[in-house]
Amino acid sequence: MLNTKIGDPLSITLAALADPTRRAMLARLSQGAATVNELAEPFDITLPSISRHLKVLESAGLITRGRQAQWRPCTLATAPLKEVDGWLAKYRKFWTGSFDKMDALLTEITKAPAKGRKQ
Repeated sequence: MLNTKIGDPLSITLAALADPTRRAMLARLSQGAATVNELAEPFDITLPSISRHLKVLESAGLITRGRQAQWRPCTLATAPLKEVDGWLAKYRKFWTGSFDKMDALLTEITKAPAKGRKQ
């Protein structure tokens, strides 16, 4: 389990997202609220393991758990994901710029006559 007392919120979010089981749970929650049993259904792991994954997601602020009678539905919380997206935005500019430069170079190469080619 993650130690949420150490580290900045972005690091905590990224650590929670590092596990494929937790990412799959978030994907499911993007479709709407779900109970623990509903979240556990596609996995071949114990309910205590599912609960540990949910605690990590909750500690990272990626999910909230409500209370409806005996049920504790989980819902997706998007604020930490927006923070990750904001952090990635500056790198997205780099990727886009790099791809634009590569596209321009490829266009230039394909339009330029090849050396030694008879015309």
